[in-house]
Amino acid sequence: MDKSLYIAFSGVTRAMKAQQVHANNLANLNSRGFRKDFVHSIAAPLQGDGHHSRVMTVATGTSSAMGSGTAIHTGRNLDLAIADEGWMVVQDDDGKDAYTRAGHLSFDEKGKLITSSGRLIVGNGGDITIPAHRHLEIGGDGMVSVIPTGIGRSTPVVIGQIKLVNPDPKEIIKGEDGLFRRIDGTEEDKDASVTVKTGYLESSNVNAVEEMIQFMNLSRQFELQFKVMKAAETLAASGDQLLRME
Repeated sequence: MDKSLYIAFSGVTRAMKAQQVHANNLANLNSRGFRKDFVHSIAAPLQGDGHHSRVMTVATGTSSAMGSGTAIHTGRNLDLAIADEGWMVVQDDDGKDAYTRAGHLSFDEKGKLITSSGRLIVGNGGDITIPAHRHLEIGGDGMVSVIPTGIGRSTPVVIGQIKLVNPDPKEIIKGEDGLFRRIDGTEEDKDASVTVKTGYLESSNVNAVEEMIQFMNLSRQFELQFKVMKAAETLAASGDQLLRME
């Protein structure tokens, strides 16, 4: 069978995978702190007899664009946006550190500080538990302070500090749960240079117009590669017919 069928099939597979990724980007257009993904691929020589100039497309995985989204003002004292580069640390399902920029925070029934998806916020000294309070504020360095109820004082009490990190973007990868982690599996140390803006949330870095253009281009690529597959099928059928006539 002609190599063109395999070449076209690799192109169809790559286009389908890329369409799924861009569709997911569009679905997360309004997800706070979301980082858009893209598929990267390489050209690999097709093995076997025939012309060695023929190559196929091989998808090697997905990566995430690390550009920041827009900081949207909310005025809520539990909404945080990372200023410039960096990440907040949360606890994943295995109890290990993972990184997010989705800063819409609250606290659970035990008073523990959590994200909107229920992930525990990791502090420099462990979990951060919010006591009953009259006022709560989070400083630019992630320091959490409250004025407790039942105490006749107006001076805030520090109860913890959110762990903020700034790993090299080349050394982290997004997991299926949408959280980022170090590729080598280690935990990043806190970075005092990372700061947060209270009363703001970061939008996703997805551009709807760009994603739609990419999606349409991939649809055209899919159609073109599928036509090549049909042409290869037609050529194979013609060859079989000629052999039967001999």
